[in-house]
Amino acid sequence: MINLHQVSKKFSQFQAIKSVTLRIPKGEIHGIIGASGAGKSTLLRLMNLLETPDAGDVEVNGQRLTTLNNKALRGARKSIGMIFQHFNLVANKTVHDNVAASLELAHYPKKERRSRVVECLQFVGLEKEMERYPAQLSGGQKQRVAIARALANNPQVLLCDEPTSSLDPNTTAEILDVLENINKRFGVTIVIVSHELDVIKSICNRVSIMADGEIYDTVLIEPTGIQKRIIVQNTLSNN
Repeated sequence: MINLHQVSKKFSQFQAIKSVTLRIPKGEIHGIIGASGAGKSTLLRLMNLLETPDAGDVEVNGQRLTTLNNKALRGARKSIGMIFQHFNLVANKTVHDNVAASLELAHYPKKERRSRVVECLQFVGLEKEMERYPAQLSGGQKQRVAIARALANNPQVLLCDEPTSSLDPNTTAEILDVLENINKRFGVTIVIVSHELDVIKSICNRVSIMADGEIYDTVLIEPTGIQKRIIVQNTLSNN
């Protein structure tokens, strides 16, 4: 589903990503964890080419994004949703219009947009808040709107950059439940960047541990009764 092959990225003299190879299978919830500056968010943004790699290949949904022209890349991105730490909602648009904006950009049929917006807001439990503005919402509600917006175009992949870092523990649990439900109900492959181990352990199937722009290990999280055990494996053995 997502294949990164020897991907590198440099900002001026700083080598942010160092020849990373990673495979994420369809339907997995995959975590990326590491200290601040490890390269987590940059790696995530390479997965939809919001950052262009200096070297290496990025393949998502069977398409090599690194070989596509701008028009084809825009088309490929329709199947890749993204959720940000600070929600990135448009302040002067209602909840409805924030979600509808992604449909408009994707040229979704105009007469079908409202029903799709309602469907997505119902999924995240915010259909009654359609005419409110972001300033009138709690942090958890704002993130739910962002999730609804990301879902609007029926993505096959959902990239989440620190989606719960600005939320309290109870709201974090609610947002993670929504993401897990998306994965189970629609089979969406989810990648979550977080510095919080508890978040990663609670939702992910596998976790890549990053430091200094490299992936050192893959962590498998498997249920054992009520508890979860962690098995650390060398990343290269999975690639």
